[in-house]
Amino acid sequence: MPASANNSRPAAKRGWPACEPVDAVNSSPEQPAVDAGWHRVHPASPFVRGWVALVAVVVFFGRDIFERALQGRELIDHGLNGRVLWLLAGGAAVLLVTVAGFILSWYFTRYQLSEGYVRVNSGFIFKQQRQARLDRVQAIDIVQPLLARIFGLAELKFEVADAGESAVSLAYLPLGEAKQLRATILGRAAGIAPGPGPASETGTEAAPLPEAPEHVVLSVPHGRLVGSLLLSEQSLFVVLGAIASVVVSVLTESGAVMLYLIPAMLGLAAAYWKSFNKGFNFTSAISPDGIRLRYGLLDTQAQTVPPGRIQALKVSQSPLWRIFGWYRIQVNVAGYGGSAGNENAARTTLLPVGTLNDVMLALSLVLPDPGTADPVRVFTAALNGLDSDAGFTITPRRARLIAPLGWRRNGFLATGTALLLRSGRWWRQLVLVPHQRTQSMALSQGPLARRFGVADLVLHTTAGPVVPRLIQADVDEAVALFDQQAARAREARKRQTSEQWLAEISRAGSLPVPATAPVNDTPPQEEPHHG
Repeated sequence: MPASANNSRPAAKRGWPACEPVDAVNSSPEQPAVDAGWHRVHPASPFVRGWVALVAVVVFFGRDIFERALQGRELIDHGLNGRVLWLLAGGAAVLLVTVAGFILSWYFTRYQLSEGYVRVNSGFIFKQQRQARLDRVQAIDIVQPLLARIFGLAELKFEVADAGESAVSLAYLPLGEAKQLRATILGRAAGIAPGPGPASETGTEAAPLPEAPEHVVLSVPHGRLVGSLLLSEQSLFVVLGAIASVVVSVLTESGAVMLYLIPAMLGLAAAYWKSFNKGFNFTSAISPDGIRLRYGLLDTQAQTVPPGRIQALKVSQSPLWRIFGWYRIQVNVAGYGGSAGNENAARTTLLPVGTLNDVMLALSLVLPDPGTADPVRVFTAALNGLDSDAGFTITPRRARLIAPLGWRRNGFLATGTALLLRSGRWWRQLVLVPHQRTQSMALSQGPLARRFGVADLVLHTTAGPVVPRLIQADVDEAVALFDQQAARAREARKRQTSEQWLAEISRAGSLPVPATAPVNDTPPQEEPHHG
């Protein structure tokens, strides 16, 4: 199902706190011109990508020389007949072939922005041409590995709907050019018509679009990031594992158990470092072309997610994080689902750790129209509430035997624009799905659930870390929600605006930026339930 953008009308009219405007990019009603020119990436790109291969060639063929130099021996034996000379000759030949391959790879890699598509040609032996429709762009990332940062280069990656691993990327461009190209692609995708640019050998190219202004709305302090790692679930398992190891070591009177922990400790240290590196200096900003996320210590990344591209959102809170009132927000974005590993976990994180105020701000960016007159009360009840707070429908009391801790938390509430699903008493979760992002649904009921008259309702969106699931709802209420949500999704898709979101914002003249809402960060005390 193609994704589309939400209408970015002023949030104050929908119930969120007051907004301050950000100037929008001017647009023109005329159709965009055609970019006839092809462009190449930076000449240093293949060397930045393949520096490991160059180092491997030098080390393999030069190790004999290194050994002789360290031992103080002659570098070349018997004039020009030594083995070292042949190694040098072979290494030089391999190095020349590798460099020639890099140069040919750069020469035959070109990209073009034309007629609603971005095209990338590559390969000199096995040629490949890839293209993507601009109106299917889901997100654009600017990635800077450490070596690329040293040379002022960046990789531009943009995801299109259902692309998965085949997302188009350009590596590497000068950082300024990458930012400019990102702004141009987002502008074309959003309906901004470019003016005439300079003439080229193949015709007149369209002028590049300026980068849209932005307004930083939240950031993650370094101390909070470190604290969140120390209070994470893996830290809890580390402590329990250490205690168990000490107990086993004392009982067996052997210290060999501690040696087996060394690989595990190294792996945990690597996991902590990756989480810290990806969450370092995290900032979130709003601009006319979408939500901009920046993060990274050594390898930096800047994401731009256009309005309405987020398919589902999850706010989670572990038991230890409740001490400080911290939350994490993860999202499903079409195009990100095919990726895997730690990098994808960072790309699908809208907020690595934040307070209740930060959560409310992030929710207002994803859902400018909350569909309720009192969003702070509704979403606070969704995050921390129990029973029927703010109108939530929960698991029936008769099913408390199969959910003794969670039955008062498990529930749902439909606003005018989204379905809210909350669950978990200790590990709390709130899942939010905009109505128009509901692709399909399924009811499920096992034998035990059938015995207590409850059922689960699963909503299907794009692949990602968020799995929308209503747990242990009354059967009649689950069936009614099934029918009602199908109708709401159908009506929401009829009302959704054009993919060209910047044209709508330009007519409005400004983009609303939600101000920080005065929310009480202290988690509410749970009142005893009688009856």
